[in-house]
Amino acid sequence: MARRPPFPGPVHGLALLALLGASTLLAQPAGTIQDEALVAPYTLPDPLRFQDGRPVRDAADWREGRRPEVLRLFEEQVYGRAPAGPATLRSEVVETDSKALGGRATRRQVRVLLDDRGGGFDLLLYVPNGAARPVPAFLVPNFGGNHTVHPDPAIRLSTSWVRDRTGGGNHRATEASRGIAAGSFPVERILDRGYALATFTYADFEPDHREGLRDGVRARFGPGPDALGPSDWGAIAAWAWGLSRALDFLETDRDVDARRVAVLGHSRLGKTALWAGARDERFAMVVSNDSGEGGAALARRRFGETVKAITGAFPHWFAPRFREYAGREEALPVDAHLLLALVAPRPLYVASATEDLWADPRGEFLAAKAAEPVYRLLGRDGLGVDEWPAPDHPVGGTIGYHLRRGPHALTAYDWEQVLAFADRHLRPAAAGGLAPPAASRASPARCSSTGPTRRSSRWSGVDVDLDGDQLLHRPPVGAARRAAFRP
Repeated sequence: MARRPPFPGPVHGLALLALLGASTLLAQPAGTIQDEALVAPYTLPDPLRFQDGRPVRDAADWREGRRPEVLRLFEEQVYGRAPAGPATLRSEVVETDSKALGGRATRRQVRVLLDDRGGGFDLLLYVPNGAARPVPAFLVPNFGGNHTVHPDPAIRLSTSWVRDRTGGGNHRATEASRGIAAGSFPVERILDRGYALATFTYADFEPDHREGLRDGVRARFGPGPDALGPSDWGAIAAWAWGLSRALDFLETDRDVDARRVAVLGHSRLGKTALWAGARDERFAMVVSNDSGEGGAALARRRFGETVKAITGAFPHWFAPRFREYAGREEALPVDAHLLLALVAPRPLYVASATEDLWADPRGEFLAAKAAEPVYRLLGRDGLGVDEWPAPDHPVGGTIGYHLRRGPHALTAYDWEQVLAFADRHLRPAAAGGLAPPAASRASPARCSSTGPTRRSSRWSGVDVDLDGDQLLHRPPVGAARRAAFRP
């Protein structure tokens, strides 16, 4: 499958740079490619051909053979193998308010326990009071603690590690950071559209630094920091594992329709959302916002951030083996289009930004386009366009995409497009969308919740100053439901 470049867009090369502005090229590592004319020819692995060259002839071949093969390759070569979840989860409702946000929502703050040694995470849940329950929901991990996503003074201050850039000091949260990410998450708008919002800080599962695995779930549930093998899980896999644990809890909440939960992430947490959605087919919809290298962008293009750059700056994010592909991306048996194809046939949305060249917005579009054959094999449509769309012109069918004007951020514009996409696919009565197909549900396995089912009140959000991947190049500034559970 030659991909150099197969889907010429309306703007590229020097014209694209003129549109975006030369300032985006500043402070980049030497040799960074941000001119389309410098992208060398490349060939993508065919999603509809097995590793041994056999063709994938039908949906059964994909479901029973090729999909497990691609999933295994990502585990072995990129993200690492994560363990199964705990057999049971216990939860405690720390706080609840049925008239939160001026009566607009019910807020619940929940402590979910992963083991008997005190390990767990704090989930914040807002459920709209004006919608018929159970409601569909967005599950969105946050960077700085639940208290950063909304100025609601009742949200408990995070006690987990935080990046000092999120407003804390000594990697601890302070009141000064309350609500600092609210501009990126229109909580009231999401609620008014009939969706619940659930969030937790990713640091509850592992602090985001090179030694963070010593204080996270990889130390508790994995081989330990001093015994990592080449395909053992990295931090992205740990955070994705956390998203599945949050979904385990949501399956016990009577106000949330766990069959209609969309997972959404920005930047490094966009990579996380994609990997969680690939592994855990319970997620009804998957949204990647500016996820870039190691997420929705094609690695073989070597445009913007590369395998060498990301594994050098953030080696803890991936399985140790992934760094072996630095400078030799063509040897990688997978690429981003196969990651996106693992979401099929469920709805998938990829969002890019014009000024975010480091994340290769064109490469994100091309990956979504190259995932189309799998969607079509499974009876779904894909993007429905061949050319990279102009900025602020969303496109797509079961795969959605937009290129927003502006920088690496999660904005109100991004949310509006995602909400419209969710209306079509998760709320058929409201927008003529389709219910999640039965084929997308994972095989049942028991996962029960014990103890009181607490309701949580924490929000999730990311804003441009909290993004992750830009660090390299930006100047400083009722009854429990059974879990249809596999990962």
